Amino acid sequence: EVQLVESGGGLVQTGGSLRLSCVASGFTFDSYVVGWYRQAPGKEPEGVSCISSSDGSTYYRDSAKGRFSISADNAKNTVYLQMNSLQPEDTAVYFCAAIETLLGGCTVVGGAGGHHAAYARGQGTLVTVSS
Repeated sequence: EVQLVESGGGLVQTGGSLRLSCVASGFTFDSYVVGWYRQAPGKEPEGVSCISSSDGSTYYRDSAKGRFSISADNAKNTVYLQMNSLQPEDTAVYFCAAIETLLGGCTVVGGAGGHHAAYARGQGTLVTVSS
């Protein structure tokens, strides 16, 4: 069964940190990029970060640059998102999605609606940042 499972969300204060994990089963990341998305209540999902297993390239949305760091452990079929200096506006459900590299790689994650092209996506993990 193809599956992505996220973990690591929780409640933190402003300025705190969390590390999210995205574990894949039933497939490997070889031909995919893995993107982290977030969806706040009443809003559309937005791509936060992405990593390509083929060349290690990464993408961050502007608001995540300098605060978030994405990494991958291919041996564990896991992608991580380290989030530092969290702000209340980072509050959202975060989910990961695997998108075929041939569809455009991390460029897809940076565009609107890219998650619709996902080969697989997880259910998400809630991140709440209190002020």
